[in-house]
Amino acid sequence: MPALSVLDLVPIQQGSTPGAALNHSLALARHVEALGYMRYWVAEHHNMTGIASAATAVVIGWLAGGTSAIRVGAGGIMLPNHSPLVIAEQFGTLESLYPGRIDLGLGRAPGTDQTTVRALRRDPRAADTFPEDVQELQALLAPARPGQAVQAVPGAGTEVPLWILGSSLYGAQLAAALGLPYAFASHFAPELLDEALTLYRRLFKPSARLAQPYAMVGVNVIAAETDAQASRLFTSHQQSFANLRRGRPGPQQPPIDDIDTYWSPAEKEMASRMLACSIVGSRETVRHELERFVAWTRADELMVVSAIYEPPARRRSYEILAEVAGLQPR
Repeated sequence: MPALSVLDLVPIQQGSTPGAALNHSLALARHVEALGYMRYWVAEHHNMTGIASAATAVVIGWLAGGTSAIRVGAGGIMLPNHSPLVIAEQFGTLESLYPGRIDLGLGRAPGTDQTTVRALRRDPRAADTFPEDVQELQALLAPARPGQAVQAVPGAGTEVPLWILGSSLYGAQLAAALGLPYAFASHFAPELLDEALTLYRRLFKPSARLAQPYAMVGVNVIAAETDAQASRLFTSHQQSFANLRRGRPGPQQPPIDDIDTYWSPAEKEMASRMLACSIVGSRETVRHELERFVAWTRADELMVVSAIYEPPARRRSYEILAEVAGLQPR
């Protein structure tokens, strides 16, 4: 069984606050750390009323400071929104405070809409220089060279591990060319999963960072005591995707008894396609589907999303998955 990690979007529940969401995430990070999960990532999203992780480096510091062993990082930072120097300084600071525990996953998309991109004061064409920006960031995190005019302080020499994130073939090719680990966002964009993994593994060039390909694959897992209970919990996530189709994303909603009363056939088709990499059910169902998913993807690591409304049920889902996967508690 591959290593298991957690991707947390720090969801803001309907009627709740960002502060409560951040506290729930810290409690979950502590919980999965004890269960034996490898890493805990949060992602950069802007102008989204249902997600509290926009200040991603700040959130990582909050989570790392409240845990002691689990790796904490970004899944990811949308590099076109930032200068490489600023990101090197932020993550160099985090690595200096929590040595050996910080990851930096990098995405090419802005993580928001074009109106918000303008509010971020970034040029929409910044994505065009993504490969050069990744390499500049690598250089800023490497040991400073004699006479180097611009240094990240903290940052230089920390060599924070970089990952390339993606949901298309572009990221797979870049990760392979740079010899970096690759994380595919199949938890919401699974259509090119097979092709991207094949391309990454075939084109991979060993680097000082990585001798052979290392692929992380995103998957939604909703585990409960029965299949029916898990299916009901999953409706919170399904509602989110229906709302996204309607152009009305918002706070996370509580589960409902019958999702078909909530969405239209077109919304169901869209959400089902985007959520195709989802494992929902009891312990036995999860075990069977997890084994099938691992055999299919041959993933080195799974990044698990469990977008469950009630925090106790969310923690229980990760407990069941840990038991099924045979994780060793810390």
